[in-house]
Amino acid sequence: MKFLSKLILASIITMSISCESDDNDPIIEPTNTNVNFQHKTTINIGGEGASEITAFDPISKNLFTVNVESEQIAVYNISNLDVPQQQNAIELSAYGSPNSVAVNNGKLAIAVESHIKQNLGKILLFNTSDSSLINEFTVGSLPDMVTFSKDGKLIISANEGEPNNDYSVDPEGTISIIDIEKGITTTLNFSNFNADEAALKNKGFRVFGPNATLAKDVEPEYITVSEDSKIAWVSLQENNGIAKINLESKSIIDIYPLGFKDYNLNGNEIDASDKDGSKEIKKWPIKSMYQPDAITSVNINGVEYIISANEGDSRDYDGFSEEERVSKLILDETAFPASEDFQNEINLGRLKITTTLGDTDNDGDYDELYSYGARSFSIWSENIDLIYDSGNNIASETLSLSPDRFNDNDKRSDDKGAEPESVEILNIGNERYILFVGLERNDQVLIYDITNPNAPQFLNILSHPGDEAPEGLLVIPATDSPNGKDLLVVSNEDSGTVSIYENKQ
Repeated sequence: MKFLSKLILASIITMSISCESDDNDPIIEPTNTNVNFQHKTTINIGGEGASEITAFDPISKNLFTVNVESEQIAVYNISNLDVPQQQNAIELSAYGSPNSVAVNNGKLAIAVESHIKQNLGKILLFNTSDSSLINEFTVGSLPDMVTFSKDGKLIISANEGEPNNDYSVDPEGTISIIDIEKGITTTLNFSNFNADEAALKNKGFRVFGPNATLAKDVEPEYITVSEDSKIAWVSLQENNGIAKINLESKSIIDIYPLGFKDYNLNGNEIDASDKDGSKEIKKWPIKSMYQPDAITSVNINGVEYIISANEGDSRDYDGFSEEERVSKLILDETAFPASEDFQNEINLGRLKITTTLGDTDNDGDYDELYSYGARSFSIWSENIDLIYDSGNNIASETLSLSPDRFNDNDKRSDDKGAEPESVEILNIGNERYILFVGLERNDQVLIYDITNPNAPQFLNILSHPGDEAPEGLLVIPATDSPNGKDLLVVSNEDSGTVSIYENKQ
């Protein structure tokens, strides 16, 4: 097993609670907050696309994993982590293709897109113990992610509403909120924000599909829910924004544009070429959109924080494509002097950028360049003010500790780098907050301590031979775990494997 480590001192310190007491006072046991995750076991679900997102049921001890390839949910009992036992799969081919799963209190929710993905999708609700169908709910087009509210009363789905390949059909992106007890589904669209399009675009939000209104153009990607189950946040990846949802009134509160990151600033350096014969991060006169995929939220000392994995994504269809390499563009000679040779493949020539931004004076050449994804994770306030961005830390740590994996061995330097795909939080005794960041192209998971959200600390890198493209991360806290230890479950899309790491402490 490849297990690269650069633990900081904080990761080996045991924090404890102590106080003076007499014989009548309760004894407060110290909390072990050591972080030492090691590979425990790997489950081979199937081929490519066979392992995307996994959920765990503490009652039955079953893992449920999305298997797109087979249009089913793979089920494994992990009561004995050394020998996971395969159970009967949940067949979904009659409905369509599954995208996401979530578990709460003995119930399994599955997001299923229609065979024609522009049609309305389904959320199917199953019993986790015997995989019997409890109910089914019709939601918007292409439900891409599903989750429960923390109190278990609601199911929320992000319905991406992607266009078809020739862009002749472009459904609205929507959010569905399902009241489980009442069996009522409320699906929200973004039509109320159509009039705000210009103002939002001026702040870095994108509405750019052919003949699209804002309501059609938004593509909800991922959801996280507040600790009190009153608020949800939804990433709008291609649009470079995050929406805030009131789950009590079932309404969209606001859309927050994320703006742009400047790769010409100290601490934001990147490797922009896969053809320069070197692995080197440095400044470049380009900007990039954050474009988060997975997001999660955590309440630390009474303050809610949103954490985003800034993967980046483009639209590249037969009917419309925004992708182009810098070498193919006409650049403004003042902004990009010919003497700097920016369009050479060893410089910026290979970098993929969007053609929808950058011609600021509408004269046909590019005055600015905008690439996809911030190659980082970010921490935001509940109203999406940027508190922290990891800058070039993902690139610098992977280059230092695993140069053979850096940007997929340099093959993705021109295209979103390591591609931070997923984020997950482990809360250890309300004393320490550990962030896991899955890197889709590097086949790695990075670990950070974010107990101080203003100054996260890098701890470690996890990887396991044969695992490729971590798509989903799942934390199983010790209180729910089959062996009483904190677990990290990594679903690897390309290899079709699910690897489980345990905290050895």
